[in-house]
Amino acid sequence: MQFNPYGGEAARLAADLVNSTALWPPHELEQILAAHGVVNRALTPPQTVEIWEWSRRLARCFGDQSLDERCERINALLAEVASTPRISLHDGTPHMHYSAPGSDPAAHIKAVTATGLSYVVCSASPTRLGRCARSVCELAFVDTSRNGRRAYCSVRCANNDAVARHRASRPSGRSETRPRPRRLRVRALDA
Repeated sequence: MQFNPYGGEAARLAADLVNSTALWPPHELEQILAAHGVVNRALTPPQTVEIWEWSRRLARCFGDQSLDERCERINALLAEVASTPRISLHDGTPHMHYSAPGSDPAAHIKAVTATGLSYVVCSASPTRLGRCARSVCELAFVDTSRNGRRAYCSVRCANNDAVARHRASRPSGRSETRPRPRRLRVRALDA
């Protein structure tokens, strides 16, 4: 599935922010943002904390939930950012920006990620904001597969879960290795 950079890519940024397990130093967060095409001026430590707190709120938008619940959560985020979308021509091609020029970097990131989630829900499918089905993982992801049925954050988690299910399905007491086949002895017949 193809996403435009200010929609699906912003949702993938939201997933990466959600999947962070600890507050980032500003330079690390800037690298995450740059990887998603969000280039801003340097972040201050308080802005980094604000984005960390925002990421905890974004987390509630991923995973199994009713459409009403998901839309209510995303609408609450959109209401908080209350940005004014505008068309920008800074690179010669018209595209949408969701914050004013020179806005606070944290406000910009909040507007972009909230809008990205709304874009996925409205343009693709609400179920594309998923959580890994592997019980020990549960990372957030944006399903960009063609059929929209992705259940795992990565191929590695899918494979590990399949192996675990296979091992769990074996009858108890069964050996991990297959028994070696017995060799039959054949006697030569006397003529």
